[in-house]
Amino acid sequence: MSQVPAHLRYRDTHEWVDPAQEISPVGITDHAQAELTDVVFVDPPKLGPVTAGQQVCVIESVKAASDIYTPVSGEIVEVNGVLSAEPGLINTDPYGAGWIFKIKPSSPDEAAALMDAAAYTAHIG
Repeated sequence: MSQVPAHLRYRDTHEWVDPAQEISPVGITDHAQAELTDVVFVDPPKLGPVTAGQQVCVIESVKAASDIYTPVSGEIVEVNGVLSAEPGLINTDPYGAGWIFKIKPSSPDEAAALMDAAAYTAHIG
């Protein structure tokens, strides 16, 4: 059973965002990392403005390459530089040290429109 923390919001493409933080970390879910298997490379997003649903980076695993989309609009203000040396953090700690980027959301209401933990759990079956 995948972990689905209750305080986060989720996209149907398996990204999560922490709406409680002014500068919100974004990553992929435990379910997504399990489907990808061993993550071997993260192509980090560029800093700057983005629109919700925009493809911002790519994660490569031994199995596949996956596009990563921003769950909310705003400005990407930081990328997790540790992932260039340790991409496997996405597998071992997807909701902690394995965050991919941080965004300053332009509208706090956007995250509220994303799935909560119960809806995401239902989505992944």
